[in-house]
Amino acid sequence: MPYIVTSECILCGACVAGCPSEAITEGETQSHIDPEICVECGTCEANCPVNAIYYAEETDH
Repeated sequence: MPYIVTSECILCGACVAGCPSEAITEGETQSHIDPEICVECGTCEANCPVNAIYYAEETDH
């Protein structure tokens, strides 16, 4: 499962700039992670200053 960006996102760009696979794009209200491109490295979660990104477990539906 991919990393998920929550509504707490402040569009600061830290996750986009740090993503080695360029899987993150900024939307109108928050960033979005493309699960097809994401390599699940965790850099986005570590770089997020407001903890708006988390790893979705298989049971998180």
